[in-house]
Amino acid sequence: MIHPSAIIHPGARIGEDVSIGAYSLIGENVEIGAGCWIGPHVVINGHTRIGTDNRIFQFSSLGEIPQDKKYNGEPTRLEIGDRNVIREFCTFNCGTAQDVGVTRVGDDNWIMAYVHLAHDCQVGNHTIFANNAQLAGHVHVGDFAILGGFTGVHQFCHVGAHTITAVGSVVLKDIPPYVTAAGNTAKPHGINSEGLKRRGFSATTIAAIKRAYKTLYRNGLTLEEAQTALVEQTASCAEVGALVDFLAHSTRGIIR
Repeated sequence: MIHPSAIIHPGARIGEDVSIGAYSLIGENVEIGAGCWIGPHVVINGHTRIGTDNRIFQFSSLGEIPQDKKYNGEPTRLEIGDRNVIREFCTFNCGTAQDVGVTRVGDDNWIMAYVHLAHDCQVGNHTIFANNAQLAGHVHVGDFAILGGFTGVHQFCHVGAHTITAVGSVVLKDIPPYVTAAGNTAKPHGINSEGLKRRGFSATTIAAIKRAYKTLYRNGLTLEEAQTALVEQTASCAEVGALVDFLAHSTRGIIR
């Protein structure tokens, strides 16, 4: 299942039932889990660990050194979980010593063509990145987030769980959980109610999240006042707690 033209370093660790296509290159410190399919012309380098049952399409480059002038050859890493689809021409870089040293991608993500994950990004589970979504360094993306095509996210921004961005969005500040964002620069446009329905959120919970959104964005409150009100709302809807936690840890400020 390994094409004879593929170049695999003897030090690489390849699991069972792995398929590697023509002219792909696998580096010395790479580990690929069982059941993965690696297409032709894929380069996987660096200290990279890939889980099981991933599909990685042609011309992707995973695990190369960060695009950071401060990088000085440290053995930083890229870690990819299980059951991810990574389409053509994606570029995922390793981490840097200035952060945790690891770029991470979780499980069950659908990552389309030309997506870039810069150094030290932390991507959760069940996300969707449409074509040409681009993350600068140190970006965190929560579970079930959807980034529309050509979305660009500034370094150090956090994108909350269950969010969605429109095509061409430019994200310069944090997007709280559940929020729909659009524009250059991105602004909030309600909650991702359709996505929440598809994931089994009840009508009562969605109504509570809508109320929390209005508290944060529509009631004329300061951020501190809104945070206090949201803490009170968690008593009747635990899911609002995700907003409270997110706001408490936001360092760049949120989109407004």
